This record gives sequence, C-alpha cells and structure tokens, in this order.
Amino acid sequence: MHDSPELDRLRDWDAGAAPLDDDTRHRVRARLLAAMRDAAPAPAVRPRRTVLRVALTGAVAAAVAATTLVAVRDGDGGTTAAPPGSSSSPAMRTVSARTVLDGAAAYQRAHERTVAPRDDQFVYTKEIVKETDRKTGATKTYVDENWHSVDDSRRSWVMELGKGWWSDPPGKNESHWPTQDWTRLKQLPTDPDKLLKAMRAPSDRTPDYSRPIAEGEWPLIQMSLAGLLYRIPVMPAGLRAAAYEALGKVPGVKATPGVTDARGREGIGITYTGGIGLDSTFVFDPETYAFLGFRSTRTSGDGADRKTYTQLTYLDSWAIVDKARQRP
Repeated sequence: MHDSPELDRLRDWDAGAAPLDDDTRHRVRARLLAAMRDAAPAPAVRPRRTVLRVALTGAVAAAVAATTLVAVRDGDGGTTAAPPGSSSSPAMRTVSARTVLDGAAAYQRAHERTVAPRDDQFVYTKEIVKETDRKTGATKTYVDENWHSVDDSRRSWVMELGKGWWSDPPGKNESHWPTQDWTRLKQLPTDPDKLLKAMRAPSDRTPDYSRPIAEGEWPLIQMSLAGLLYRIPVMPAGLRAAAYEALGKVPGVKATPGVTDARGREGIGITYTGGIGLDSTFVFDPETYAFLGFRSTRTSGDGADRKTYTQLTYLDSWAIVDKARQRP
C-alpha cells in the first residue's frame, strides 16, 4: 500500500513539540494504516493533491442550467452573529469551535442552492493559492483549475501549484475517499451524528449506526470529515451543513482567533489538536461564520535544503460543465 498524501503531510507536520523518534513514528503510522485498512476497502492509488483543498466554500450562488452551470464568484456571507467577547475586534473574540461550525452550518442551510449534475458531467473549480516561504518571505500565487468526473468513471484533470495531470478513475473493486461520485455522496447521511459514525469507514455503504464511537476512532473520523470538506466543492443538499456540525462534535477540534486568510482578512481558524488527523486550518469570518478559505503548510527537500511554506487557499469559482478542460 502506498503512502497517502495525508500521511506524507503528517510525517512533515510540526506541532511545536519535540519531534518523534523513528520508532515512535513507525508505530503510530502503522496503527493508523491498520485502522484504515480494517475500516474500509483499500483505496485506489491515484494522483492526489498534496494539500487537500478542493472543497473550499459552502454553497456559492450559481445559475443552474440543464447542462452547464455558469461559474460564479464565491459569495459566502453569513447571517449568524458571533457571540460577544472581551475584544472589540470580532476576529479576536473567544468562541468555541462548536459555535463557529454550527454557525457555518446554519448559513449553509439558509443559502445553499440545489444542484443535480448528470453522471457524464464534470465539476470545474478554480482555486487561488498563495504560498510563502517561511524563511525568505517570498510569496508566489498559483491558479489551479480542476475538472472532476461527477460519477468518478472518467479521467479527471487536476492541478497542484500550477501543474496539471490526468487522474484515472478507480479500477474494479477499488475505492477512494473522499469520493467524487454524486450517487455515493447522496447516500451519506445528513444527520450529523449518523455522519460521524459513517466516517469511521467512509467507503462502507452499510455503516453500523448502532455501535458507539470508540475513543481511538476519532482521528480517522476527523480525517474523513475534513477530507470531504476539503475536496468536494459541490454536495447534495444538507450534506455540507451536516459535515460542519459533525466536525464540531469531534474531540480535539478547537477555534483560534486572529487567523489571516489569503485576502488578508482576519478570521477564526478551526484546527484539529487530537493527534493524528488532517492538520490544515479552516478559516471562517468572525462575525458571520462565512467560510473564507484554508491555511496549511507544505514542506520540500531534506536536511539543509528543506523548505517550509505557508499556503493560503480559496475557491474563486466553480461550475458544472459537460467536458473535461471545458471552461464555463
């Protein structure tokens, strides 16, 4: 089994603590891989984005046509006010992760548009990535355009930091998560408590909702939920809101005020501190809880050549189109 990009990022993650020795890293990695193998069918090995950042916003206003949706700018605003705090700056107020994510879910339900793409269509996304070298301060901006097959049966075109390639669909008896398959997405529960249990084995189409969640299952649940929210820009009605609420119930998810997004706006960051999981940060507007984008870390090289970058990403637009590489 090949290492997944999530595990590659886990290996390079720096939480500000002393690094794990090689034996400890091996044991932790082996336990996570074993849990993932036991929980779901082996995922298909396919080129995936090093930083999970396709699904960046909640519902954005879009004009729905019979075959093609016109791309629109992300228009996430919100209606849920942040609770009062000790600071006059909303971005610096103390607020719980649960409050932020519940507010994001409420906005999502109030503003989402129903979309029903055909199986033979593609989800187009245009993402803006600002990457800064932490040592030199040099910043580069990339525009990544992606075309994902709606039913995941056709080759998709994906981009990473300005470079693109064709990504083949999973083979027979293979699966991967998060799925792009619209039919599979519609089968996921929109009740947040059921969705949490389904994320223990996200590729399982018959999850056991009667069994309580065990303590050791939370990291995999968080990784599955975060992957869904990062990579899937268009979801059936109610699913994204349920995913926000479910993420707010995961132990170890916390809110951090004063996190800056790609456009220089101060927001509230939602991160996971419960151990192994997906370590990128969701950034929300501190007053409305509108989703602003992602903040994450990328590393390259080894030893003296090792470089660390801060990445800020947001979704510029999305649409449903009829062909791969077709722009709206």
